[in-house]
Amino acid sequence: MDFHSPVFWAVVGIILTALVFDYLNGFHDAANSIATVVSTRVLTPGKAVLWAAFFNFAAAFIFGTVVAKTIGSGMVRLESVDRTVIFAGLMGAIVWNIITWYFGLPTSSSHALIGGYAGSAVAKAGLGVIIVSGWTKTLLFIVLSPVIGMVLGFISMAITMWASRRSSPRAVDSRFRKLQLVSAAAYSLGHGTNDAQKTMGIIASVLFTSGYLKTFDIPLWVILLAHCAIALGTLSGGWRIVKTMGQRITALRPIGGFCAESAAAVCLFGLAMNGIPVSTTHTITGAIIGVGSTRRLTAVRWAVTKNIVWAWIVTIPAAALIAALVHTILS
Repeated sequence: MDFHSPVFWAVVGIILTALVFDYLNGFHDAANSIATVVSTRVLTPGKAVLWAAFFNFAAAFIFGTVVAKTIGSGMVRLESVDRTVIFAGLMGAIVWNIITWYFGLPTSSSHALIGGYAGSAVAKAGLGVIIVSGWTKTLLFIVLSPVIGMVLGFISMAITMWASRRSSPRAVDSRFRKLQLVSAAAYSLGHGTNDAQKTMGIIASVLFTSGYLKTFDIPLWVILLAHCAIALGTLSGGWRIVKTMGQRITALRPIGGFCAESAAAVCLFGLAMNGIPVSTTHTITGAIIGVGSTRRLTAVRWAVTKNIVWAWIVTIPAAALIAALVHTILS
């Protein structure tokens, strides 16, 4: 390895940029992991981010790297990818994450990343660079993941309420305050494995296209770095988005928080094991809506939800446009 080579330092710079994105992913999506447990007052914000960050990192030792390989080599043709494409893609995702954090919108960091990656690749090589089969599942689950989360959240809440029908409200509250620690941990594991793997895929892409990997694999040091970065981001906490997720969509109690987190965790585990890069934001938002809907449809603040959905729709094209612009400037 030539430490004096410009290529080496360019690769180091892109890896650091990818880790900045991963940190911002944790910072932006901390709300997903902690909003319910904070809004139900099971944990203080400080303890909640420590809890979530620990399990974000622990996911490195539990799940594989199927999602990372999908992101890194299954969505854009690697022969058309160079360091400029990857850097511009990361900048598109980073800028969009900062914009949506500022306005308190819980958009998908995952979709910002794939949008930015695709936008910069198309700016370099045209639409032919896109691998259609890799995008089909991703675009399908933009719609399906919140719906699955909502259905699972509704069913989970309905069953849990029926099972607790003979318990006093105080006993139910006490029981689920403890159980919500378990569900928050499970959701943070799902968040860590799904979102950290996307950064791993991008880092592996730059290593492979620069000749530092002979085959497209994810080295252990890349796995550990990605999980460290997302855990540190979660520790910083995106408090603007916590308020939207935990209070503005629907009012939550510990039983509802437990059901929403459990439903979202089940969804994330299943999809991650099948290599489908879904949005953790979409999944937990759908689960929260499903839980709120068990009381009555008006318990969900649909005006807030509508704004969130519009932000979801805009995320991929907006990040792609920013990345394409950055690529054009750099070129």
